[in-house]
Amino acid sequence: MNAFPPLPKAFVERMRVQLGGESEAFFAALEASSQRGIHMNPRKPLPLGDEPDGLLEPIPWEPNGYWLSAESQAGSHPIHEAGAYYLQEPSAMIPTRILAPQPGERVLDLCAAPGGKSIQLADMLMGQGLLVCNEPVSSRAAVLSRNVERMGLWGTLVVCADPDQLARVWSQAFDAILVDAPCSGEGMFRRHPETRLQWQENSPAGCGSRQRRILASAHQLLRPGGRLVYSTCTFSPEENGEMIAWFRGEYPDMKPMEFSVPMGDDCFEFSKDGLLQVYPHRIRGEGHFVAMLGKENLPSDSAPFLPPGQALRPPSPLQLDAFRGFLGRADENAGEPLLPLPNALLGETLLYAPPLPPLGGIKVLRAGLHLGSLKGKSFVPDHALALGLDAPYSFPTVSLFHASARAYQRGETLPMEDAPGGFVLMTYHGIALGWAKGNDGQLKNHYPKGLRRP
Repeated sequence: MNAFPPLPKAFVERMRVQLGGESEAFFAALEASSQRGIHMNPRKPLPLGDEPDGLLEPIPWEPNGYWLSAESQAGSHPIHEAGAYYLQEPSAMIPTRILAPQPGERVLDLCAAPGGKSIQLADMLMGQGLLVCNEPVSSRAAVLSRNVERMGLWGTLVVCADPDQLARVWSQAFDAILVDAPCSGEGMFRRHPETRLQWQENSPAGCGSRQRRILASAHQLLRPGGRLVYSTCTFSPEENGEMIAWFRGEYPDMKPMEFSVPMGDDCFEFSKDGLLQVYPHRIRGEGHFVAMLGKENLPSDSAPFLPPGQALRPPSPLQLDAFRGFLGRADENAGEPLLPLPNALLGETLLYAPPLPPLGGIKVLRAGLHLGSLKGKSFVPDHALALGLDAPYSFPTVSLFHASARAYQRGETLPMEDAPGGFVLMTYHGIALGWAKGNDGQLKNHYPKGLRRP
């Protein structure tokens, strides 16, 4: 039995009423070990014989998900930093599967940090359409942007803005919206026991006012005929079912949509009036709440989407020529064009992006695939480009073993007598780790300093 802090008294009293005869099983579950999960990147298959430790059976509600043992050190494996997988709590994988975006749709993850749900949404879009990942808190938005980069996602836009700001400029722009709302976090009492000490009896009410503001913005952002999934990691009725009742009362054009969650062995959890509360004594995961609603398909105007060079800035002829020169070295090996030409600039970074919504006044951290930038007259590839490429690679590559891969990710210069000149992809079991530059019998490390591990 884990030595957790005691559950808050007011929480215990409320849950006894809420769950009745199930309450003791619920409290026992909160004192057991938390459940871990891992979400595989389908674009980066695991190396056979060198998989991360602790992989267990598949998670039935996430085709790319597996349960993970409590002792697993998967987060320290070199391919974790290369985006082969994302460590994610199993229940947290449910809301995105309910939203189920289709390739070609425009999707908004409104409260996206640290990015696990965004990564799932991007997988389902399969590189078609646009996923906008927003996080209002700048420090958390930076973490979100790094995770989007790490997983090698192309068709994404990462922004840092209050939802009401987005609603003013992107009215009715999205086919599907996920609102994974900030909440009182009762579902984390097992996974992060310290949250028990932070919880107050008025915590749900305090979160509720913010959730109402976010939902009001989400309604404005959703196009007629679109669908919205609202989720929390709490058990509080006023943040969950009562919040949805308020939302429907304020916006009668939002209608519940029924759904089910596969539990394995042909078993399913079915929603009731489009609502589902997940409890840790009923499911192999932490606490979660999910609701899905659809917006009536009434005629309206929606926000326009723009060519990337118009939403941001177009690249200059000099920058395009430098990129062509860099790409030509790979094209000689490929025999065909490897990448599309840059179509926009973010700062001085060349990127390739899908059509984007208007971005005036909005803080943009990442748009599409960041390709690199011009340093003097030379093109220097971005770390995101390495992680965004699919094997087999047309760029020159150097294959590393486990020890040398770790050394590379620490930022060390690696000796290599016959090192190819210029930029090369450093790989591990066919998964790109980043760039190095060959010169004078060594590989100069270009792994980003902010990502290096001791």
